[in-house]
Amino acid sequence: MSLTRLTIQPLIDLALREDIGTGDVTTDLTVSPAATSAAELIAKQEGVIAGLPVARWVFETLDREVQFEEVVAEGDGIEFEDDNVTLKLLARLTGRTRALLTGERVALNFLQRMSGIATMTAHFVESVSTISANADQAASRPGKGIRTQVLDTRKTTPGLRVLEKYAVRVGGGTNHRFGLYDAVLIKDNHIAACGGIGIAVARARASVSPTMRIEVETQNLRQVREALEAGADIIMLDNMTVESIREAVLMIAGKAKVEVSGGVNEDNIGDLATTGVDYISVGALTHSAPSLDISLRLL
Repeated sequence: MSLTRLTIQPLIDLALREDIGTGDVTTDLTVSPAATSAAELIAKQEGVIAGLPVARWVFETLDREVQFEEVVAEGDGIEFEDDNVTLKLLARLTGRTRALLTGERVALNFLQRMSGIATMTAHFVESVSTISANADQAASRPGKGIRTQVLDTRKTTPGLRVLEKYAVRVGGGTNHRFGLYDAVLIKDNHIAACGGIGIAVARARASVSPTMRIEVETQNLRQVREALEAGADIIMLDNMTVESIREAVLMIAGKAKVEVSGGVNEDNIGDLATTGVDYISVGALTHSAPSLDISLRLL
C-alpha cells in the first residue's frame, strides 16, 4: 500500500479545516504575511519514521512554494548513538512563516501518529524475527524456521485507516483486509446468525470469486475441526491458549492457513510464533500505539 497525494489530500483538508476554522488568530495577529522562515522537524525519541510525505503535503497545501527537504528516508529507524544526543533531524523546511506555524500541529499529528504505529509494528516484527533466527540456528536445515507474518486489523481511527495501515507496512508488518469488502471473514456473530460454520462457509463459497479466500474465526478445537471440514482457506484461532494453538496447528496440518488473534502483546508474541501459525494479528498496532515524540523548531 502506497500513499498518493490524490488519496490523502481530503484527509489533510479535513484536518486543516478542523484546526484552523475561521483562521489562525494568533499567527495572523503576530506574524507578517510577507515573512519567511526556515524550520526543522526533529525527533526526540527513538523509533521508525512514517508519514514524511503527509507532513510535506500539509505544508504544501498552505504554501505551494514551501521547500521540504527530507534528511532521513521514510521507514528509517531513528537511534541516538551518543548518550549526549537527544535530537535527530528529520527534515528541513523553508517557506512563509505563517504557513509553517499554521500547519505545524496538523503535520505533527499525522507524522507522530504514523511513526508511533510504525515503531510499535517494528517491535512486534523484530520479536518474531528473533524467534525465527533462533529457530533457524537450531534447525538441521537453516532457512526452515518460523515464517510468521505480523498482521494489522480494522481497529483503526475512523477515517485514517489508509494512513495507519500504510504505517504498519512501513514498520515491516502486513496488512490484513482493508475493509469489509475485500475478504470474507466469518466471525462468531455471523456463525450464530446463520446457524453454524458449515452453513456460513457454504453460503459464502457459493457466491464469491474463487480467488477470494474465506476465513473463519474459531474459539475452540471443535470449531477448528468444523472450519477445516467446511473447507475454510484460513482458520483464525481467537483467544486460544498456546497449548490449544499447537493442537490446532497439528489438526489443520497445512490444509489451511492459520491465524492467531486476541490478546497478543510483545511478551507473548514470541511463544505464539513458535506454534507454527502463519499469521498473528495485533489490534494494538493501530489502536494502542503511542505517538512518537517529534517537534517542529523554527530557526
